[in-house]
Amino acid sequence: MFSNDPLSLNVNPFNSFLMGGFECADQQNAFGNRIDLYQVSGHDLYLEEDYDRVHQLGMKTIREGIRWSKVEISPYQYDWTEVERIIKFSQAKNIQIVWDICHFGFPDDLTPLHPMFSRRFSHLCREFVIKYRSLVPKGDLIVTPINEVSFISWLGGDVRGTSPYCIGQGWEVKYALMKAYIEGIEMMKDIDITVRIMITEPLISIVTNNELDVESFLFAEEKHFEQFQVHDILSGAMCPELRGKPEYLDIIGVNYYYNNQWINETHEFLPWAEEPPHPLFRSLHSLIETVFARYERPIVISETSHPGEDRSKWIRSVTTECLSVLETGISLWGCCFYPVIDRPDWDDLNEWHHSGIWDIFDPISLNREADKESLQAINDFNKRLNTILATD
Repeated sequence: MFSNDPLSLNVNPFNSFLMGGFECADQQNAFGNRIDLYQVSGHDLYLEEDYDRVHQLGMKTIREGIRWSKVEISPYQYDWTEVERIIKFSQAKNIQIVWDICHFGFPDDLTPLHPMFSRRFSHLCREFVIKYRSLVPKGDLIVTPINEVSFISWLGGDVRGTSPYCIGQGWEVKYALMKAYIEGIEMMKDIDITVRIMITEPLISIVTNNELDVESFLFAEEKHFEQFQVHDILSGAMCPELRGKPEYLDIIGVNYYYNNQWINETHEFLPWAEEPPHPLFRSLHSLIETVFARYERPIVISETSHPGEDRSKWIRSVTTECLSVLETGISLWGCCFYPVIDRPDWDDLNEWHHSGIWDIFDPISLNREADKESLQAINDFNKRLNTILATD
């Protein structure tokens, strides 16, 4: 049985500390077009080779998604063909998958504000676990029900960037997504009580540039701490009518990028690479420490990367921060570089981010070309990590 005893949650289920993520977003973009980055990036074509690439880097755990809009072909009717293929190859390659059930995309006939949204989603979760366990009866099953509820609530609920294309309804969208999230967990655990849940939310810092003004300071702090609403709902500390439970806050994934810190009044991003650092910039170590102190749950950096020429520098910065956190004894269980394969912008498919460890320069062949500096930075991360772990 899944126990409320924290000791039962403190067993690290991951096969490797270093992890890789493959783009699986399938949402409608700002123009209403369905974007399937799993296919656009060619991951469907190069699935086996992509797994070989990450495995050679020591990444034995990866993030993948089932792509809800592709799986549920009509209400409560599912096509698991591609999911079965992913499972088959991952098992053959000894790759462990952390599964996203919903990575931003919903079927065409649903939005989070639809009255049947949570029911449809919870049944999808149930059927996924049944399907997965029919193919892999034993071993850990780690699931992220909905990726970045906070971000998608803002994007779709406040700025009309995706479905349901609203303004000023971010809280309503967040509430609906969390209702579905929790009902999905209930359905999964009804089938397999051992399913592990990894929440993945943005890790941000919002500050004021007028710290001497009490009102400005408090308002920035309020906006900053809104990032924890999803965690608090999931654990039952907030909106208890949604049936959250402390054990649902199992593994805390934090998605951290170069633009995750900004000034509240101006929305100006705080630069991450300045020497000395901007006086309002907080280290990744500091931000992780805050999350751990608040919830005392194991943490994974579930997404991180940097576009363009600074990506290897970013990897080295994240390396230093991870090792610093590990040396304090905080339960940091992994770091996932996301995406490991290049991706385009979902609102402009002609603009490739070049944030992966492997680039795509030809959108026709989708051939992968390693970024040598990033590969070297990852290899150095492995060496430094092994030195730390060998002394434990």
